[in-house]
Amino acid sequence: MKKIMRTMLFIVTLVTMNACSADTAEGKENNTSTEKAVTSYTYNDSELETMQLINNYRVSIGLNALEKINHISYECEEHNKYMIETNTVNHDGFVSRSNDIMTVLGAKFVGENVAYNYRTSDAVLKAWLESPGHKENIEGNYTHFGISVTIDPKTGYKYYTNIFARM
Repeated sequence: MKKIMRTMLFIVTLVTMNACSADTAEGKENNTSTEKAVTSYTYNDSELETMQLINNYRVSIGLNALEKINHISYECEEHNKYMIETNTVNHDGFVSRSNDIMTVLGAKFVGENVAYNYRTSDAVLKAWLESPGHKENIEGNYTHFGISVTIDPKTGYKYYTNIFARM
């Protein structure tokens, strides 16, 4: 039922030319990694602002601020590139992204929010907080996060991928 509600919300949002979606995955306690973490990521102003707004919101309701991890932001950026290339907003490859984060970083639990066509960080955060699935991720029992805000050079639309992880 929850998945149907999320799907319906997603469709309604697409019709209004704004889109967002949420997903989560759980991992095993002891993951071993053969891959290396991406340690370098250059954050743009929209990414830094959105992360700050998320942390401000979490702290305002008594939750811990989240620590950013470059590897997670890299995974977010790769997904944004995919969404731009395919002209879609989705969670395609989420299992692969979450497995990578669990394996490389040792995360226990991973959640993801995506969105597009929001001009400001305030607007995307407001939309996510008005959506039960997104709000659940933002308020989740996480310790770390990453984000990518990428502008489609053809349309000028911003694509957002925000991944949360519990270490």
